Amino acid sequence: MALEVRTLTPAEEPLWDAFVDAHPQGSPFHLLAWKKTLEGAFGYQPEYVVAIDSGKLRGVLPLFLIRNPIMGRVLLSSPFAMYGGILADSAETLAAISAHVAHLAKRFDVQYLELRNRFPEQCTGFDRIERYVDFVQPTTITGEEQLLEALPKKTRNMVRKTMKHAYSSRITQDLGAFYRLMTHSYRRLGTPIFPRSYFAGLLRNFGPIADLREILLDGKVAAASINFLYHGEMHTFYAASDQNLLHAAPNNYMYFDYLLWAARNGFPRFDFGRSKLDTGTYEFKRHWLTEMSELPYEILLVKRKDLPNFSPKNPKFELALKIWQRMPLVVTRLLGPRLIRLFP
Repeated sequence: MALEVRTLTPAEEPLWDAFVDAHPQGSPFHLLAWKKTLEGAFGYQPEYVVAIDSGKLRGVLPLFLIRNPIMGRVLLSSPFAMYGGILADSAETLAAISAHVAHLAKRFDVQYLELRNRFPEQCTGFDRIERYVDFVQPTTITGEEQLLEALPKKTRNMVRKTMKHAYSSRITQDLGAFYRLMTHSYRRLGTPIFPRSYFAGLLRNFGPIADLREILLDGKVAAASINFLYHGEMHTFYAASDQNLLHAAPNNYMYFDYLLWAARNGFPRFDFGRSKLDTGTYEFKRHWLTEMSELPYEILLVKRKDLPNFSPKNPKFELALKIWQRMPLVVTRLLGPRLIRLFP
């Protein structure tokens, strides 16, 4: 039989996750738990694509149709995800899925199709977006002092500073402190906050693949994060810290603690996550033992004539960002979940 590329059916869902688990480029954002989370929290329309040959799955693409007054109609792989794009077993399969979704984009009459690839091998030949980089660190050092000595001097000094404080860490299921820190952090950045139900959905749908961790200082939550544990990698996906405790450098303690935990628990890589070029988080992550790589995102323009930029770094959003930063927290908590769905 010839390779068939079409929409995922419910009967094929177990095959999908098995394929993602076995693929070296598979990520949590390719798993069906991500699909379930976004459908539940935002109601986006999934258009998941499979390539099948003689009953065998040979390629997948998690894809959503987004419709809103800001972006118009867009096909995206995947909303709010750091990584997406095609997983294929060969160049032939990659090309077949690429051709299929290009046709799909025209049939849906979208503004554009975006693929958030992590690896160059996923690229289809669409236009590239050079906006984000990823930071990954091998976790081969299990000793606290040995890891300290391996860190760059500036970061090592900051971590040693944290050790003068009574820090500890724990895994929890209570989103209260995490969500409180996130709402403060997102308002400070000028970004709408996600609904709490979205974070609850991540923990519920991903199960043991995702965890919520808190960093405590003298019994008070100083920082918290939601992390993915998948494919030999610990990935801190969302994180926030208490700005009133910055003098004690909770972020430095958190990442140092996570690097040791990953090394001691069988995760040979730690993913600091993506950052926009030339931002504060970019500079922070660059000063660890990280390996930086450009994220080769791609866009196929359909109705649009120029590459879109809905990033907060876009000068067009500067005024709105400043207004948001000055709004009362109670207002941003109320409006944020309604607005964030417009910028996936």
